[in-house]
Amino acid sequence: MSLFSGLSRPMKAAGLALVGVAVIAAVIGGITLTSGGGDSDTATPPGTTPTTSDGAPQPSSPAPGSPSASTPPASSAPPSSAPASSAPPASQPGQTGGPGPGQPGGDQQASHKWVTVRVYNNSTIQGLAEQAAKDFRASGWNVSEVKGYPGRLPETVAYYRPGTDEEAAAKALALEFGFRAEPRFEEIKNIGPGVIVILTKDYKANDKDGS
Repeated sequence: MSLFSGLSRPMKAAGLALVGVAVIAAVIGGITLTSGGGDSDTATPPGTTPTTSDGAPQPSSPAPGSPSASTPPASSAPPSSAPASSAPPASQPGQTGGPGPGQPGGDQQASHKWVTVRVYNNSTIQGLAEQAAKDFRASGWNVSEVKGYPGRLPETVAYYRPGTDEEAAAKALALEFGFRAEPRFEEIKNIGPGVIVILTKDYKANDKDGS
C-alpha cells in the first residue's frame, strides 16, 4: 500500500510536488556542503601561520630591508703597516761630512798621508827643514826625519820611488804645498822608504805659518 493511497488525485499531485521539492533541496544542500568543506581545507584564516603538509610551520622569507635579512659581512682587511722610512746610514767613526778627496774644498791628500815624509834642507836658511816639517805635520802628514842635505839643487821637489805608494803621496804633497814631484835621482835612491822633500830657498814663499 503506497503513501498516497486513499488520497484524492489533487492531493496526490501536491504530495508528489512536495517530495520533489524536498529531493531538490536535499541535492542542493549536499552540493553546498561539499563545496564549502573543500574551501575550508585550503583557506587559511587571517592571523594563522601557514603550515606544510606534515604540519610544520612554513618558513617565511624576510621582507626586503628588514633587520632580520642576512647581509654578507663586509670584508675587514687588516690595516697595512706603513713601511718604515729608511734613514740614511750613520757616519762611521773618522768620516766627515765634507767633500771627499778630489772635490773642491776636500782633503785631496787624506788617503796618502800615512806614507812617511823625510824633509831635507838644501838652503842656507836656518830651520827651514824644521819649519817645513811643522807645516807638513799640521796638515796631517807623517814626517819621520828632518835634516840637512849637501849640494845645491835648483828648487824644492818631493821625490818618490816609481811604482810605490810614495808616488801618489809625493804628488799629493807637492800639489798641496806648491812644488813639484819627481822620481828619486841616483844619489838618494838607496835612502829608506818614504817621500823625500829636499827644500831650497823657494819654499819660504809657501810657509804655512807666514814666518
